[in-house]
Amino acid sequence: AAEGHVGWAECVAPDDPSYSSETVDTAWHVLERFVLPDLPGLEVEAPADVMAPSHWIRGHRMARAAVEMAAWDLVARVRGEPLRHLLGADLSPVPVGISIGLQPRDDDLLRRIESALEEGYRRIKLKIRPGRDVEMLREVRRRFPRIPLMADANSAYTLDDTPRLQEMDEFGLLMVEQPLGHEDLLDHAALQALLETPICLDESIRSEADARLALALGAGQILNVKPGRVGGLGESLRLEALWRREGAGAWVGGMLETGVGRAHNVALAGLPGFDLPGDLSASRRYWARDITDPEWELEDGHIRPLDRPGIGVVPDEDRIAGLAVRQLRLPEA
Repeated sequence: AAEGHVGWAECVAPDDPSYSSETVDTAWHVLERFVLPDLPGLEVEAPADVMAPSHWIRGHRMARAAVEMAAWDLVARVRGEPLRHLLGADLSPVPVGISIGLQPRDDDLLRRIESALEEGYRRIKLKIRPGRDVEMLREVRRRFPRIPLMADANSAYTLDDTPRLQEMDEFGLLMVEQPLGHEDLLDHAALQALLETPICLDESIRSEADARLALALGAGQILNVKPGRVGGLGESLRLEALWRREGAGAWVGGMLETGVGRAHNVALAGLPGFDLPGDLSASRRYWARDITDPEWELEDGHIRPLDRPGIGVVPDEDRIAGLAVRQLRLPEA
């Protein structure tokens, strides 16, 4: 807090370590023990300054990102300008894509896609895995021959599956996301050399250093930037600038955020390097009731940023308090 203003953010760590080594419990521990105690009384001139006391911590980017992103919101509120402007973007509407999980039958999947298109989503992402991939994509392309379509493998394949992945070239996909393991940049480079379809890197990229290595190896052409995964908005800005210079495309992904985290993602997605529709669905896509006012709405396939200070939305503190299972209050400096 500063000058009567409060900065908001959320930590995107999941319950289990299937996506990342971080979890809700590890993030809470790192924040409570190592990050937050150094913040009361800290004077900062820029959002990045809030990270100085914890610069020595290795990893734990999701935990530290929650603090860093709150600092961005706070600085924007103090200055009385939208976070989007502070990041260097305007208030243009952001094109939005949707991610559709694995469905038991193709008929179910086709109905989900048709419904998403009717809602206005500008890009369809389908989850794939061995056994639910080529034939499923072929049926989708037969039914929807011209829609922007991508496939997300969530590291379900290995280089041994290269012939199978090459079959997907016939479908004109925008990209195949994270086909191999999150630490397999060399294998991704070998695979990309054999595919016409661009590879999009997600879990493999945790920092600008990872991105520079991926570009040097030719491990992928497209980047999915999730601010919480890479340590916050400052690192996201560096990734956007790098990929705009040297990559083929980038977009802002999501981690099932509430309206608070989604506000940060919407602000970031307005930068010119993010030239592909992001996973920034409306609040009602995931929540019966969000924790912000207003909730995020889809308008003609876009989400419109709010012309208000900071992240734009107002967190419902009473609802948050009612949902909370633990809390930490730091002593004032």
